Amino acid sequence: MPAASARHILVKSKDDCQKLKEEIEGGADFADLARKHSECPSGKQAGGDLGTFGPGQMVAEFDTVVFSAPIGEVSDPVQTQFGWHLIEVTSRSE
Repeated sequence: MPAASARHILVKSKDDCQKLKEEIEGGADFADLARKHSECPSGKQAGGDLGTFGPGQMVAEFDTVVFSAPIGEVSDPVQTQFGWHLIEVTSRSE
């Protein structure tokens, strides 16, 4: 069964998400920004790390990115019912 590992930063607005993506692209550390800015209680302490999970364990919009985006690249802002996410797939297996 396919599985993926990912980390994310959850914020309230697309603008906040875009600003954080620009900071990461400018050299800021993803985990540091997740600890400072993410509103996800489970991922915040771990620098946004969500561990390993299978298809269907996350909301659909999140799942789509995690199982299709290039590994190691930070996604464009993704909206779910929880807010706006930046997602980085850290590994994936078929």
